[in-house]
Amino acid sequence: MTDMDDDDSIAQRKMQFLYALRSKGVTNNAVLGAMEAVDRGPFIRGLFAERAYEDMPLPIACGQTISQPSVVGLMTQALEISPRDKVLEIGTGSGYQAAILSKLARRVYTIDRHRRLVQEARVVFDALDLTNITALTADGSFGLPEQAPFDRIIVTAAAEDPPGPLLAQLKEGGIMVVPVGQSDAVQHLIRVRKTADGLEYDEMRAVRFVPLLEGLGKDT
Repeated sequence: MTDMDDDDSIAQRKMQFLYALRSKGVTNNAVLGAMEAVDRGPFIRGLFAERAYEDMPLPIACGQTISQPSVVGLMTQALEISPRDKVLEIGTGSGYQAAILSKLARRVYTIDRHRRLVQEARVVFDALDLTNITALTADGSFGLPEQAPFDRIIVTAAAEDPPGPLLAQLKEGGIMVVPVGQSDAVQHLIRVRKTADGLEYDEMRAVRFVPLLEGLGKDT
């Protein structure tokens, strides 16, 4: 196979990737542009690397998963990010979601309870020259009060209810997107808007995420 054939194959996979996103409801041009700009491949290692461009969740280290791209796109779209926003992500995982956010926001803070995942994500961020991401090992259920308030908060692990400490760190006018559910079988993606009059909730769609756990991972 020639280099030109390789280029054609990559271009075709990208076209199919973007078509799959649109067909699942990701229609915001800025979000689609960010997802086109960030290659999912470097965030997936080992046996599943060849499936990086498929719209499916894949296992990563520490018993976690990288979400399917359409869910990443829908959650990002729901945040309605503007270029001046400061965003907090709970659950760094592979780092893919944070990389997408970094193309849309001024600053991204991402937290994970597994030190190994944070270290591996930092390597990819550096390789991709994503300089507006700060990745930290910490208990994400408490957020990051020293950097609060945040314009946007995204949680990539399921809680029984939208976590109070995170809601407290959300600016008035801010948006939080979080999967909510008491089991891994019944979860719904919720968008919370913080207004002067209180909190407004929108239920978006059924999802399946790993649970939001307190404390640090065993590898830390």
